[in-house]
Amino acid sequence: VQLQASGGGYVQAGGSLRLSCAASTSVDLMAWFRQAPGEERVFVAATSPRGGSSRIADFVRGRFAISRDNAKNTVYLQMNSLKPEDTAVYYCAARRVRIVFSSWSDPHVMDYWGKGTLVTVSS
Repeated sequence: VQLQASGGGYVQAGGSLRLSCAASTSVDLMAWFRQAPGEERVFVAATSPRGGSSRIADFVRGRFAISRDNAKNTVYLQMNSLKPEDTAVYYCAARRVRIVFSSWSDPHVMDYWGKGTLVTVSS
């Protein structure tokens, strides 16, 4: 399975970006993680193919939204009110089979990773 992420770029604080990630075949959980320079990769958001269930990290709740088009095997991350601290490489990840909600934020349960797309937010 290949994951192709796109949509990163340069934006001023307060602006918006929309990331997309297309999987080459059907997968179950799809998620976004991010990694800022010198920091560990952290969970941002995830969504299942069933009923629009999603999970959002506290530090982006209210500003970011995750959605999914199951027919296209594609997940989106709408990022609004961006802040300089949102600057990071954003990685798309996916899992083949279903897993409990409490594990959605664990990068170790993901089976596939995209190459990442850089988001830079200027102050």
